[in-house]
Amino acid sequence: MAKSKKNRVGVVYSTSDNYTYTYNNQPQSKKLAPEEQLLYVSRDKKNRKGKEATLVEGFIGTEDELKELAKILKTKCGVGGNAKDDYIVIQGDKRSKVKEILESAGYKVKMKGG
Repeated sequence: MAKSKKNRVGVVYSTSDNYTYTYNNQPQSKKLAPEEQLLYVSRDKKNRKGKEATLVEGFIGTEDELKELAKILKTKCGVGGNAKDDYIVIQGDKRSKVKEILESAGYKVKMKGG
Protein backbone atom coordinates (compact mmCIF):
# COMPACT_ATOMS: atom_id res chain seq x y z
CA MET A 1 0.00 0.00 0.00
CA ALA A 2 1.44 3.33 -1.04
CA LYS A 3 1.67 6.09 1.53
CA SER A 4 -0.71 8.77 0.33
CA LYS A 5 -1.23 12.28 1.63
CA LYS A 6 -4.75 11.34 2.78
CA ASN A 7 -3.39 8.94 5.38
CA ARG A 8 -1.11 11.44 7.13
CA VAL A 9 -1.85 11.96 10.81
CA GLY A 10 -1.84 15.42 12.40
CA VAL A 11 0.26 17.38 9.87
CA VAL A 12 -0.83 18.69 6.50
CA TYR A 13 2.49 20.17 5.42
CA SER A 14 5.93 20.68 6.94
CA THR A 15 8.81 22.93 5.79
CA SER A 16 11.40 20.96 7.79
CA ASP A 17 13.73 18.77 5.71
CA ASN A 18 14.09 16.22 8.52
CA TYR A 19 10.39 15.77 9.32
CA THR A 20 8.88 12.34 8.75
CA TYR A 21 5.14 12.02 8.45
CA THR A 22 3.14 9.60 10.56
CA TYR A 23 0.67 7.53 8.56
CA ASN A 24 -2.52 5.77 9.53
CA ASN A 25 -2.18 2.03 9.57
CA GLN A 26 -5.13 -0.25 9.10
CA PRO A 27 -6.52 -0.99 12.56
CA GLN A 28 -5.97 -4.54 13.68
CA SER A 29 -9.23 -6.28 14.43
CA LYS A 30 -9.35 -7.93 17.82
CA LYS A 31 -10.24 -11.60 17.99
CA LEU A 32 -11.86 -13.11 21.02
CA ALA A 33 -13.02 -16.65 21.61
CA PRO A 34 -16.79 -17.08 21.98
CA GLU A 35 -16.39 -17.85 25.70
CA GLU A 36 -14.77 -14.44 26.26
CA GLN A 37 -17.44 -12.40 24.44
CA LEU A 38 -20.55 -10.88 25.97
CA LEU A 39 -23.34 -10.33 23.44
CA TYR A 40 -26.47 -8.28 24.06
CA VAL A 41 -29.78 -9.39 22.53
CA SER A 42 -32.59 -6.84 22.28
CA ARG A 43 -35.81 -6.08 20.39
CA ASP A 44 -36.03 -3.01 18.17
CA LYS A 45 -38.85 -1.26 16.29
CA LYS A 46 -37.26 2.12 15.55
CA ASN A 47 -36.97 3.13 11.89
CA ARG A 48 -38.53 -0.15 10.77
CA LYS A 49 -42.09 1.05 10.04
CA GLY A 50 -43.41 -0.65 13.19
CA LYS A 51 -41.95 -4.05 12.39
CA GLU A 52 -39.98 -5.83 15.10
CA ALA A 53 -36.39 -6.95 14.75
CA THR A 54 -33.96 -8.69 17.07
CA LEU A 55 -30.56 -7.02 17.50
CA VAL A 56 -27.35 -8.77 18.56
CA GLU A 57 -24.69 -6.29 19.69
CA GLY A 58 -21.22 -6.49 21.21
CA PHE A 59 -19.54 -8.92 18.80
CA ILE A 60 -15.76 -8.53 18.60
CA GLY A 61 -14.14 -9.99 15.51
CA THR A 62 -13.73 -9.54 11.79
CA GLU A 63 -16.51 -8.55 9.42
CA ASP A 64 -16.45 -12.03 7.88
CA GLU A 65 -16.91 -13.70 11.27
CA LEU A 66 -19.82 -11.35 12.01
CA LYS A 67 -21.47 -12.26 8.71
CA GLU A 68 -20.91 -15.97 9.37
CA LEU A 69 -22.56 -15.71 12.79
CA ALA A 70 -25.47 -13.80 11.23
CA LYS A 71 -25.87 -16.52 8.61
CA ILE A 72 -26.04 -19.20 11.31
CA LEU A 73 -28.65 -17.22 13.27
CA LYS A 74 -30.78 -16.52 10.20
CA THR A 75 -30.69 -20.15 9.11
CA LYS A 76 -31.60 -21.59 12.52
CA CYS A 77 -34.36 -19.02 13.10
CA GLY A 78 -35.72 -19.42 9.57
CA VAL A 79 -35.92 -15.67 8.93
CA GLY A 80 -34.02 -12.94 7.12
CA GLY A 81 -31.70 -10.31 8.43
CA ASN A 82 -28.26 -8.80 7.94
CA ALA A 83 -24.97 -7.98 9.61
CA LYS A 84 -23.57 -4.46 9.46
CA ASP A 85 -21.97 -1.80 11.66
CA ASP A 86 -20.84 -4.36 14.28
CA TYR A 87 -24.33 -5.70 15.00
CA ILE A 88 -26.68 -8.33 13.62
CA VAL A 89 -30.32 -7.69 12.73
CA ILE A 90 -32.72 -10.67 12.69
CA GLN A 91 -36.25 -10.09 11.39
CA GLY A 92 -39.01 -10.60 13.95
CA ASP A 93 -39.00 -10.97 17.72
CA LYS A 94 -36.73 -14.04 18.07
CA ARG A 95 -34.89 -13.01 21.25
CA SER A 96 -35.29 -16.27 23.16
CA LYS A 97 -34.34 -18.46 20.19
CA VAL A 98 -31.32 -16.26 19.35
CA LYS A 99 -30.21 -16.42 22.98
CA GLU A 100 -30.40 -20.24 22.98
CA ILE A 101 -28.44 -20.49 19.72
CA LEU A 102 -25.70 -18.12 20.91
CA GLU A 103 -25.37 -19.86 24.28
CA SER A 104 -25.09 -23.26 22.57
CA ALA A 105 -22.30 -21.76 20.42
CA GLY A 106 -20.43 -20.79 23.61
CA TYR A 107 -21.18 -17.06 23.81
CA LYS A 108 -22.18 -15.24 27.01
CA VAL A 109 -25.55 -13.60 26.36
CA LYS A 110 -27.50 -10.89 28.20
CA MET A 111 -31.01 -9.81 27.33
CA LYS A 112 -31.40 -6.06 26.97
CA GLY A 113 -34.60 -4.04 27.24
CA GLY A 114 -38.11 -5.05 28.33
